[in-house]
Amino acid sequence: QVQLQESGPGLVKPSQTLSLTCTVSGGSITSSMYRWNWIRQAPGKGLEWVGVIAYDGTTYYSPSLKSRTSISRDTGKNQFSLQLNSVTPEDTAVYYCAQGLGVVDYWGQGTRVTVSS
Repeated sequence: QVQLQESGPGLVKPSQTLSLTCTVSGGSITSSMYRWNWIRQAPGKGLEWVGVIAYDGTTYYSPSLKSRTSISRDTGKNQFSLQLNSVTPEDTAVYYCAQGLGVVDYWGQGTRVTVSS
């Protein structure tokens, strides 16, 4: 069974870069079976898809976040990462990494990131 674990700072200052890493176990991030997503949920709001990195390294981003988002991977560590630039308090959310295409099959537990000075 695939397991995902997010890690990264819980507090980021406005205008800085939010960086999170997802460590995957129970499945290879290079397997064609899988797609690796970042999803977030701001306080009092619904889930928002941020972006995905496919098994071959191809990336796709939410149009509303595309200009500030980068997803990369480290195949040696079986990890993928999110960078969100120029953050504002509106980027405060619980960030989840998740595996799935269309429908999420596996979720990480989520990590809360607060953007505040």
